[in-house]
Amino acid sequence: MKMIARAFGGVAAAAFVMAPALALAEGNLAADGEDLVLNINTIDLTFSQNEWQLETGQYYRIDITSDGNEEIQVVAPELFRNAWINQIVVNDLEVKSYGLYSIEFDGEGTFNISFVPIRPGEYEIYVPGYENRGLKGKFIVK
Repeated sequence: MKMIARAFGGVAAAAFVMAPALALAEGNLAADGEDLVLNINTIDLTFSQNEWQLETGQYYRIDITSDGNEEIQVVAPELFRNAWINQIVVNDLEVKSYGLYSIEFDGEGTFNISFVPIRPGEYEIYVPGYENRGLKGKFIVK
């Protein structure tokens, strides 16, 4: 019993010592964010980029722009489920979200999504029905 108490006491002491370092983040994470761009051409069925290398804990802002020639939905459910979404901006209007599945373009425009990936993995972004024709990419989060 004493050995269990000592082991637990050691774990508790280590957690107590580490807690301040884990609880406090230095600086403004959003100020050091990295800008990403995805332009969608619905005539040629192309993404301007098909792969992004991201890091967990890093702040990103992605501009997703459609040319508006076709109404499309852009989905990245696994990425959005494994990231903290700070905000979504459309025409200088901000949305604070607790989750995100997809965005939809009814015409030309840009969504700006600010997020922090929290879990490593490979996550697809695509336009349903067009992913095999070129409107597909992936985020590799390390």
